[in-house]
Amino acid sequence: MLGMFQIEWDGLMLSNFALEKQLHTAREELSHALYQHDAACRVIARLKKERDEARSLLAQAERQIPMSMSTSVPENGSALSNGKRASEDDEMGPDGKKLRLGISSKIIEELTDCNAALSQQRKRRQISSSLALVDAVERYTQLNSYPLHKTNKPGILSVDIHNSKDIIATGGVDTNAVVFDRTSGEILSTLSGHSKKVTSVRFVADGELVVTGSADKTVRIWQGSESGNYDCRHILKDHTAERKVPFIKNFRQLDKIYDCVHLKMSNPSVWTY
Repeated sequence: MLGMFQIEWDGLMLSNFALEKQLHTAREELSHALYQHDAACRVIARLKKERDEARSLLAQAERQIPMSMSTSVPENGSALSNGKRASEDDEMGPDGKKLRLGISSKIIEELTDCNAALSQQRKRRQISSSLALVDAVERYTQLNSYPLHKTNKPGILSVDIHNSKDIIATGGVDTNAVVFDRTSGEILSTLSGHSKKVTSVRFVADGELVVTGSADKTVRIWQGSESGNYDCRHILKDHTAERKVPFIKNFRQLDKIYDCVHLKMSNPSVWTY
């Protein structure tokens, strides 16, 4: 009986391991598909914007050409029987007929040159020298995997790393931000409060503060404690659209932001942002 129970237990564990492995693979494939969909949407939006700009230029050119033609009077025109005058400088088509008013060859040439320039910019974008080489990226291997956010709403939209403390802050689709200690492999604090996805996270003031921006049009400032938890100290609700927290390289500006936060905590009547 014990042997049968042992065999059943081993089979159950192997089946559970296989299911977890398949689930992890499915999550990776779904994440990759979501990233591809996001990139495709960005490309489509950019192409639509360029198309609208080209249409606007075309409409503006069509409005300007009739106005310029109506205000100009031909100097050496011949009078016709109906009282109208025909210009001797009108462009003639290959069949000998006079071309109608429309887009001139100069505007067509400008539109063609603009299209060629935009196409070259899309196809030949300059790659930043700070990016890792393809060969180096191909040699990357996964060291660890940590489930930090909820599985029913997967996806991490922003990551910030504090090198000296070896802690990582992530913002996810599940409306939460997570502060993770890489050394111990544990979650220090889960920053809950946003009503929509967290689009950006930043460490400020040497890791004592964490600033999060969300699609709910708010920016939250979290202050760390000795226990490692981060509590929300202030909520900025003055924005009318989705905001992202910028990365500030000037440490004087970081200190200024830190001082402003403490000023708000001590005396709200003199707070300005």
